[in-house]
Amino acid sequence: MGETLRTGGGSDKAKDNRGNREMRISISSERVEELKEWFGDYVHTFQYSDPERQQSIDMKKWHTLRVCAEISSLGTRLGLNEEELRLAEIIAMLHDVGRFEQYARYRTFVDGRSENHAELGVATIMGSGILDLFDDAVRDLIVRSVRYHNRASLPSDESETCLFYSRLVRDADKLDIWKVVTDHYLRKDKDPNKAIELDLPDTPGFSEEVYHDVMNKRIVNMAHIKNLNDFKLLQIGWVFDVNFQPTLDRVRECRYLEMIRETLPPSERINRIFGVIDRSCFR
Repeated sequence: MGETLRTGGGSDKAKDNRGNREMRISISSERVEELKEWFGDYVHTFQYSDPERQQSIDMKKWHTLRVCAEISSLGTRLGLNEEELRLAEIIAMLHDVGRFEQYARYRTFVDGRSENHAELGVATIMGSGILDLFDDAVRDLIVRSVRYHNRASLPSDESETCLFYSRLVRDADKLDIWKVVTDHYLRKDKDPNKAIELDLPDTPGFSEEVYHDVMNKRIVNMAHIKNLNDFKLLQIGWVFDVNFQPTLDRVRECRYLEMIRETLPPSERINRIFGVIDRSCFR
């Protein structure tokens, strides 16, 4: 059966610039369960006696499972049917599969100090053969969506279907990362986790380059990140890369941006940043 999918627009209030395009999708619930079992077995191969290392692996495992839940919720609110939701869940399940090998090899989740975790994920997917029973077109769509999920921007020459699922997993990923970091900032003194903060120094102030990136509604360049406050502004600035209105609704409901703001030192510049966000995203 042919499926009509919907695409999100961009950062400015996540307007849904919807284009119709069709792709035949046939994915059984049994196939999804098989992939879930494979994922659990694969993650279990990364076991450490060091509690800090195991904490980092567990963090990424639970992140993946929550992104699966987030993408299903977003997809339902966007009107996807059952097979489209299964495809979305598979992409979410595999989007960060490269993180485990990345941490095993380099003991960091920072791509700049190791490798691009999306490309590591694609290599894991292709090397494992877990998608061999899928149609070529569906398998290729899953792989491309994983490959694109962490890029600063999506390629302009991709199909509307691929762009839709890529945007969907990027939104679901952001929603859970916002949950993870806000939970962490609230309890960091009791339960520190260096992996979440990328080992950045917790020093005063923030970089001029980061401030100007956010004020100009650009995704912050990781090369500009010098301390934890910069990283928090990067996380706040992700709102400009939100693609769907239901995602913005969740951001507002959960107060993710306000919670990060409360961990930053009050300043007129922070007020200006949130003025830009309010005008661009929530009015």
